[in-house]
Amino acid sequence: MMDSDEGAEVMERSVGIDSVSLSDEGDTILEPYEGMEFESEEAAKVFYDEYARRVGFVMRVMSCRRSEVDGRILARRLGCNKEGYCVSIRGKLGQVRKPRPSTREGCKAMILVKYEKSGKWVVTKFIKEHNHPLVISSRDVRQTMDEKDRKIQELSTELRNKKRLCAVYQEQLIAFMKDVEEHNDQLTRKVQVIVNNLQKFEHKDLQHSHNT
Repeated sequence: MMDSDEGAEVMERSVGIDSVSLSDEGDTILEPYEGMEFESEEAAKVFYDEYARRVGFVMRVMSCRRSEVDGRILARRLGCNKEGYCVSIRGKLGQVRKPRPSTREGCKAMILVKYEKSGKWVVTKFIKEHNHPLVISSRDVRQTMDEKDRKIQELSTELRNKKRLCAVYQEQLIAFMKDVEEHNDQLTRKVQVIVNNLQKFEHKDLQHSHNT
């Protein structure tokens, strides 16, 4: 199951070209394609952010799918900040607030990257077309992860580390309990030997008393 959107990448950039076949500063723009591999989720974000900057739209970090075992991210959707539609927000008294210009236009441009058993992050879906003009901006603000997304990753990493630490402590505790159990068994056997020897000694002492 995909989590809800984890925040837009609010990045206005000095870009805007008509075709990805054009070059930026002499370099051909590399377009995403299904099967494209990355070393990490972050690398995929950096690539798509750069692609968005040079093509002329703003990247948005969208939904993800997490492991039910340890909570780590297994798939991530990256798209355009004009994805979806804005809904009306009502005030406390039920009145609709003064509408602001919407940046959402239902754009479906996106890539989906998934973590594979090979350890790579692979593009499994790519939608190139935008339903709006690609915009030129006067500023180039590079930001590949918003604060919420970074915090989620930090907490997920911390959770995984805590789970690993708990597993180590559990193994050590089990080993300690096993040692205690073996020690108790040895002690029990020694006590039993002593008790048996005392019983034998008492029996011999009683026989000696009867004989005398």
